[in-house]
Amino acid sequence: MAERDDLLAAIAGTTADYRNGELDPPTTDHVNRWISQFEQGVRLPILREMAHVADASYFKKSEVQTFLKALVRNKKIVGDNPKEFWNAVKFLDIQKGGSSQRDMILAFDEILSDEIGCRVNKNGRSTTFMYLDDVIFTGGRIRSDLVEWIKSDAPAKAKLHVIVIAMHEGFYYNRDIIAKTCKDEKKDIEITWWRVGVFENRKYYRNTSDVLWPVEIPDDAPTKAYVESLRYPLIPRTAGSVGSLKIFSSDAGRQLLENEFLRAGVRIRDICRNLPSVERPLGHSSLETIGFGSTVVTYRNCPNNAPLVFWVGHPWYPLFPRKTNSDSRVERLFRNVRF
Repeated sequence: MAERDDLLAAIAGTTADYRNGELDPPTTDHVNRWISQFEQGVRLPILREMAHVADASYFKKSEVQTFLKALVRNKKIVGDNPKEFWNAVKFLDIQKGGSSQRDMILAFDEILSDEIGCRVNKNGRSTTFMYLDDVIFTGGRIRSDLVEWIKSDAPAKAKLHVIVIAMHEGFYYNRDIIAKTCKDEKKDIEITWWRVGVFENRKYYRNTSDVLWPVEIPDDAPTKAYVESLRYPLIPRTAGSVGSLKIFSSDAGRQLLENEFLRAGVRIRDICRNLPSVERPLGHSSLETIGFGSTVVTYRNCPNNAPLVFWVGHPWYPLFPRKTNSDSRVERLFRNVRF
C-alpha cells in the first residue's frame, strides 16, 4: 500500500495546478477514484507508468511562465531593444474556437508587464505579428486561423512568430498548407515557430514516436471488434522504444498504457453513448483510427487529442476534467455581459 499511496500522491502533486481556480486541486482520493475504474491487476502498474508520464508531459504553469519570460528578451525575436519591440508588435487574436489563445495572451500580457512594463498590443504599428496558443496537435485550427488571416488582413510583407507550449511533428501537413497560402497570395511572410517541446507522431517515425502507438491490438473481443470496424487499420509500431523524449519509463510500461487505455477507451465509447465518433479511444481524430494518442496535458486544460480515459466524464470518472469549447464560449459570453 505504501507504494500505491506514494504514486497517488506523486500524480496529484505533479498535476496540482490543473485548472487552478476552476476546479478543486487534485487529491490522492481523486486519482484513486480514477484508477479504480481499471481492472485490479493493472492498477498499480498503470499508476507507476502514469507517474512517469505525468512528470514528462504535463506542463505546469510555472514551466510555461519560464518559457514565456525567456522570450521577452530573446534577441532572435526582439533585437537589442525589447521594450521598443513589444510596444510596436501586433498580437493576433483571431482564434475561432476555444479560449486557449486568449488565455495565452493574458498570460503573456502579465509577464510583459512584470518583466519590462509593457502590455500586449493588438493594434501595433509594426509588421511583426505574434500568434499565441497552447498546444498544436494536427494543426487544423491554426491552419484555419492563419490561412484566413493571410488571405485577408496580413500585409504583403511581414514577420510572424508563432508561440506555443508544445507541438506534434505530424503538424507538417498543415504547416505546409500555411506556407503554400503565403505563396499563392504572393505574400512574403516569414514564420518562426517557438515551443517548449516537439512530440514525434508521424507514421514514418512511429517506432520512435512520443505518443501512444500500440504494438498490437489487445486480445479483447470488444476492442478487436471496434478496431476491425475502422476504415484505417492499425499500422503497429515495432516494440522496443520509449521515444526520443522518454515520455515513458520503459517499453513495457508504454505497452501497458497503450493496451489498457485502448481497451478502456472502447469501453468508454460503449457506456458514453453521446460521444461523437471522432472521439476515438486514444483521442480525437477525424480519421477512422484508434485515436491521436497524445499524453500532453497543460495546467489550463486537457486536450481531446488525449486518450478518453484522461478526460471523458459521466459515467466515466476523468483524471483531467476537460473544459470544452462550448464551456469557453459560455464563459466569454458571461464575461462580456454587463449587469
